[in-house]
Amino acid sequence: TRVSDLYSVPHNQIKEQLRLTIETVKERQESELINNKEYGLLAHAAASQKIKTRGGAPTPDDLDELISKVWKEPAFFLAHPQAIAAFGRECTRRGVPPPTVTLFGSPFLTWRGIPLIPSDKLEVKGGKTNILLIRTGEAKQGVVGLFQPGLPGELSKGLSVRFMGINDQAIASYLVSLYCSLAVLTDDALGVLEGVEVGKYHVYS
Repeated sequence: TRVSDLYSVPHNQIKEQLRLTIETVKERQESELINNKEYGLLAHAAASQKIKTRGGAPTPDDLDELISKVWKEPAFFLAHPQAIAAFGRECTRRGVPPPTVTLFGSPFLTWRGIPLIPSDKLEVKGGKTNILLIRTGEAKQGVVGLFQPGLPGELSKGLSVRFMGINDQAIASYLVSLYCSLAVLTDDALGVLEGVEVGKYHVYS
């Protein structure tokens, strides 16, 4: 009997540890795909596709302007949860509450039918962040993910897990590798709303 078997009831210890490790790696992947200085979304955005907010807080007018930059079949906005909340406040102030749509079993705010997908990997610095609008897919000349095919121990696209052995202390080692990158096939597949303030609130009488 292996030592790992003794601690696998009621859960498989190795399987659960690998699952948690893979989740951590995927969280890092999300951050890199947005923020990496070489291949991240923010680094790929063309200067002509970047706009500033009119008054700091993200308004319907600002998101409409962003849509004008990615007007051909945009797939989704990507924003920090605080930026989405700030946008909701601006909509409430104007009496135009954004509708919601259910994706993956959860409700998401939308604007002009385009869902606002939250990601805390879009950094908030000094109370400001960015909102992205993205068109996806090769057929639409959008943003596409890149990965390394045919990896040893491949579990999914670009993700591999390899057993590296058990040492003298009966500790099993696994190598978890994730290869990822992305490409923006045309400039108008990606737009960025910059200088989004997330801390503006309104007092209602």
